[in-house]
Amino acid sequence: MKKNFRILQILFALATISSIANAQNPIIQTEFTGDPAPIVYKDTLFLYVGHDEDSAPSNAFLMREYSLFTTTDMVNWTAHKTPLKTSDFKWSAGDASAAQCIERNGKFYWYISSLNRTSPGVSVGVAVSDSPYGPFKDALGRALVTNNMTTFAKHSWDDLDPTVMIDNGQAYLYWGNNACYWAKLNEDMLSLGSPITALNIFDKAAFGPDFEEAPWISKKNGRYYMSYASTAVESIHYTTSKSIEGPWEYGGLIMPHIGKSGSNHPAIIDYKGNSYFFYHNAALPNGGSFRRSVCVEQFTYNSDGSIPEMKMTEGVIKSVGKLNPFKRTEAETIAWSQGLKLEENNEVGVYVSDIHNDDYIKVREVDFGTEGTTKFEANVSSRFFGGQIEIHLDSLSGDLIGTLNVPYIGDWNDWRLLTTDVKTISGIHDLYFVFKGKTPHPLFQFDYWKFYK
Repeated sequence: MKKNFRILQILFALATISSIANAQNPIIQTEFTGDPAPIVYKDTLFLYVGHDEDSAPSNAFLMREYSLFTTTDMVNWTAHKTPLKTSDFKWSAGDASAAQCIERNGKFYWYISSLNRTSPGVSVGVAVSDSPYGPFKDALGRALVTNNMTTFAKHSWDDLDPTVMIDNGQAYLYWGNNACYWAKLNEDMLSLGSPITALNIFDKAAFGPDFEEAPWISKKNGRYYMSYASTAVESIHYTTSKSIEGPWEYGGLIMPHIGKSGSNHPAIIDYKGNSYFFYHNAALPNGGSFRRSVCVEQFTYNSDGSIPEMKMTEGVIKSVGKLNPFKRTEAETIAWSQGLKLEENNEVGVYVSDIHNDDYIKVREVDFGTEGTTKFEANVSSRFFGGQIEIHLDSLSGDLIGTLNVPYIGDWNDWRLLTTDVKTISGIHDLYFVFKGKTPHPLFQFDYWKFYK
């Protein structure tokens, strides 16, 4: 199975080699991800996603944890240690379904949905942390919303896909699959502050062709938007309101069904003056309905406030920031990669692993300034024969500015900081770290890097 997956990775690389310079979607290539949930905190966009595991069967999800990626430029994404697992909820039966995190009064509240061991069907729970990076812990020791709390629940999966917004000091929670509910949250963010209200999802004036699942609440210029997945093979639609409590008026189609994933999940957010639409598809090798891939599109609202219809593109082309190469940069900061996986431990956190010959990492919009460079360093480990990190500018075959030789070091947990001379370079460039070496695999592991003037 692993060999077949590797062959698929190589075929994918050959099929997309001509568009490497612009490729950005899916934004995470090192693992399967779904159900994107971005928030902006201070100067950083935090993207919380569900992790679809490689070993998921062909007809079912295997999701036991959530992953976190951050960006300050919308083109380079940094992976972080796993912030939350379903095993952190003793009541969870183990499926990490859609979730959303929000900050209030310096704490971070993460509303998740999962099958419940002790109550019928799916429930909504809440985890809390003092940091957006986690770790998060179950705030209640039980679910916040269970399937038997409402007399109008029709399905055991009604309580999927929570979305949350704080509007004029009042927090609201929306959720639903083949149903759409909402309730106020008390200021503690851990208890409901109103009865649960069920919306009429069969009202065509409010929800158009169909409301299936995955509501996401957002606000722009005083107007409230609820984007959601529609129909069994899911397209993304939206409805609008002058109040977060409704009534809602159908707005239109955002994205038709695309690719091999039967599901989709929207998220809309503004960051650094731009509007972004997140979703998932199945575009990675070996992808499918149960091995999904998160993507993002930049868009502009129409003059009347409506959302334009979008299709999948290569992704965000224009960055909203530059990467400083003279500060330590985690190797898991990636705009595009091929053939790699990420692992984590308590010593170094997240690092790049499963490195083969000709695998690579692309990092975009790296600003070397005007003073030039003299040296490059990287923290690495190797258990076998090691290999090389070739540093190319602007393309896989671009100017080779330096090569770092990685020797046999010891065991995989023996990390060593290595340096090499590099050509003097200045200005803004894309960097390609191209890995070379012979069997056995992986060649080595890669923790972080830095340039020196």
